[in-house]
Amino acid sequence: MSRYRELARGQIAGDSYGMLKLLVSTEDLRVLGVHIFGTNATEMVHIGQAVMGCGGTVEYLVDAVFNYPTFSEAYKVAALDVMNKLRALNQFRY
Repeated sequence: MSRYRELARGQIAGDSYGMLKLLVSTEDLRVLGVHIFGTNATEMVHIGQAVMGCGGTVEYLVDAVFNYPTFSEAYKVAALDVMNKLRALNQFRY
């Protein structure tokens, strides 16, 4: 999950309530869904649609380059959050 208040663009715009959440398969890390609300959400949702349409993974979003400072950077922040949570979860499984 990425909160707008964590992004430079969110701070510039004064948007502290927006967020982006990724739904990801734990088996193959494919992006299954995206939830967005806040400033420019309607202009950002297509990024998630494109990634899902190509069978893209959260790893793709981690490696992707996003302009700075933009709200679209929330995809990278959310992807990094997913990877960190999966790493922590795997430590407890074994």
